[in-house]
Amino acid sequence: MFIEPCDPPRSAGPTAVGSFLPDEVLSSEALQAEVARRSGLALPPRLLTQATGIVSRRVAGEGVYASTLAVGAARRALDSASLSPLDIDLLLFASASRDVVEPATAHIVQAELGSRAHALDVTNACNSFVGGIDLARSMVLAGRARRALVVTGETPSRAVRKDPSGLAELRDGFAGYTFGDAGAAVVVEAVERGGILDVDTETHSEHWQVGGIPGGGSRHPRGDAYTYFRGDGHELRGVFEKVGTAVIDRTLHRTGMSWDGFAKVLVHQVTVPYLERFAELTGVPADKLVVTVPELGNIASASIGVQLDRVFPQLAPGERVLFVGLGGGISIMTMVWEKS
Repeated sequence: MFIEPCDPPRSAGPTAVGSFLPDEVLSSEALQAEVARRSGLALPPRLLTQATGIVSRRVAGEGVYASTLAVGAARRALDSASLSPLDIDLLLFASASRDVVEPATAHIVQAELGSRAHALDVTNACNSFVGGIDLARSMVLAGRARRALVVTGETPSRAVRKDPSGLAELRDGFAGYTFGDAGAAVVVEAVERGGILDVDTETHSEHWQVGGIPGGGSRHPRGDAYTYFRGDGHELRGVFEKVGTAVIDRTLHRTGMSWDGFAKVLVHQVTVPYLERFAELTGVPADKLVVTVPELGNIASASIGVQLDRVFPQLAPGERVLFVGLGGGISIMTMVWEKS
C-alpha cells in the first residue's frame, strides 16, 4: 500500500481499544486435578492457587486460535472508534503466540477482518503488544502510516505440560500453569494533544534462556518435548527485581512525574505474589493498579491491553497512564500515555 507523504504529526497514540476473552473458564483447582490425574503425582491441595494467587483463567477451545482472539478484539476496537477495517493502513499482529510459523499471523487476521493494510508480525514475548504500539506510533510519526491497528491474540495455555513425568518436569514447567488466553487491540493514530509522551526500554539478553518455548524454530523444529513452556519462574522474577525498578525510576525522573500524576499503572501480571512484590519495590499505590491476574492468569502480551480496555471508558482527556511491560528475553519497557 502506497502512503502519500504528508507533514508528520507531532504526537500519536492509542485512540480506541478492545479486548476479547474465550468463553471457557478453567479453574486452578480443575487444572491441578487434571495434572495430578495425568501425571500420577500426589500434589498438595490447592497448590496452584496458593502458589500463584490465580483462581481461574480463560482458555481457547477447539477451533479458537490466536488469530480468532485478535480478530474479536480488533472488531471491538474498530467499532468503538466507528471505523471500518479499510480505514486502517498498518496492521501489526504483536504477540508471543501465533497461528502458524509461516506466514505471519497478521495476514490471517487481515483476511478475517477484510482490511488491505500493510501487515506484519511483531514478536517479543510478553512485551510484544507494547512494542507493537511503540512501532505503530513510530510509523505514524514518520509519515509511513496514518492509522494503525495493533492486535494480539495469546493462547499460551496450549503450551502447558499437563502430564509431567515427575516432580523435576513439574517444576521445570510450573510457570506455565499461570497461563490464560486473551486478545487485545488498539487503534494508533495522530492526535492533537496527549498521546504517547515517553518510552523507555532496557534489554538484558544474556538471560534469554531463562524461560520460553524452544520448539518451532531452527534449533528444535519438531518434537513434542519442545512445544511446552519451560522456565524458572524464580530466576525470571529475580532478574526483573534486579533491573526492572531502575527503568521505572528513570522514567519518573525524566518525566518529572510521581505516582500521583498517573490515573492508572498498567503492569504485566504473572502471579499475585509477583504483582505484590512489584508494588512493594516500586511504591506504586494499590489503587493505581488494574488487577486481572486472579481471574485471568498470566495472559502474556494481552495483559496490558485487557487492563487498558477495562479502564479506557473511565479515563478523562488529559489523564495519564503508565504502561510497564516485562517480557522474556529479557526486556523491560515503560510507556507514558495521555488520553486525548
